[in-house]
Amino acid sequence: MTEREQLGTRGGAFPADVGLMVRKAGGEVDVVPLQSARLSVFDAAVPWRDFRWYRGQRHFSGSYWSATMQSHVGYESRLEYANLLLADFDPRVDWILSQPFLLEGEDKGTRRRHIPDYLIVHADQTVCVVDVKPAAKLTIPKVRDSLSWSRRVIEPHGWEYRVQSEPDEVLLRNVEFLAGYRRPFQFADGDVTGALGELRSPMAFGEAVRAIPAVAGGLLAARALVLHLLWARRLSTDLTRLLSATSGPPPSFGPVAVRVVGFQLMGALPSVVDRCEVSER
Repeated sequence: MTEREQLGTRGGAFPADVGLMVRKAGGEVDVVPLQSARLSVFDAAVPWRDFRWYRGQRHFSGSYWSATMQSHVGYESRLEYANLLLADFDPRVDWILSQPFLLEGEDKGTRRRHIPDYLIVHADQTVCVVDVKPAAKLTIPKVRDSLSWSRRVIEPHGWEYRVQSEPDEVLLRNVEFLAGYRRPFQFADGDVTGALGELRSPMAFGEAVRAIPAVAGGLLAARALVLHLLWARRLSTDLTRLLSATSGPPPSFGPVAVRVVGFQLMGALPSVVDRCEVSER
C-alpha cells in the first residue's frame, strides 16, 4: 500500500454518519464514509457539478489549463479562478481537483450537504480541502455555519481544511501575467537547461535576455523563456511587490534564480522587463 493510499485519520473525533460522494467519469457515484476515504477514490473522479455558461449568468464560470495537471480545471467564479491560479503556481502542489465531492451529514439536528471547491494534494502527499468565499460573506450565519461544520468533519480525517478569500492584489497580478508563460511544452528542455547554464551571476533582466538568444532562438524567444523560468520557479523574484521598472531588489532567495528587479505591467500587457538579478539558492 502506497503512502498516498495510507492517508487516513490522525486524531480527532469522527462524526460517524458523514458520507463522502464522488462522481465518476461514467456517471456513477461512489459513496464512502468520510472516515474510510482514501485518495484512490478520486482516481476517476470528475467535478460534482457541470460548469455552465449562458447569457445573463450571474457568476463567471470557466475552464483553466493547469500546468500542474497538464489539463483543464474548472471554476465557478473569478475568485475561484484567482485562487486556482495561485495553487497552480505553488511548487508544493502536485494535484488539483475542482468540486471533488459532496459531503453530507448531521450537524446538531441539521442535515448538511456541502461541495468544497477544490481538493489539493501536495508533493509530500498531504491533502488540503479548499473552500473559496468572498471575505464579505464569511460572517453570514448560513455560510459561517456550513464552513465551520466542514472544518469539524474534515480535519479529524487528517486532511487540512482551508477557507480562501481575495488574494493579495499585487501577487495575483504578477502571477496572472507570468501564467501566460506557464506551458512547458512551448519550451524545449534543451533551451531550459542551456538558459540556466548561462544565467549564473547577478545581471539586469535585459542582460539575462541578451545572454541567451543563441540558446532560445532570438531575443523575443529569450524573453519568453526567462519569464517561463520565473513561472516554473527555476528563477525567482519578490512577487509581493508590483513588478515595475522602478522596483527595488528582492530579498535573498535560494537555487539558481534570476531575480527580477522590475518590469512594467500595462493592464494585462507587460512592457519589457527592466532588471533582474541571478543568485545561487
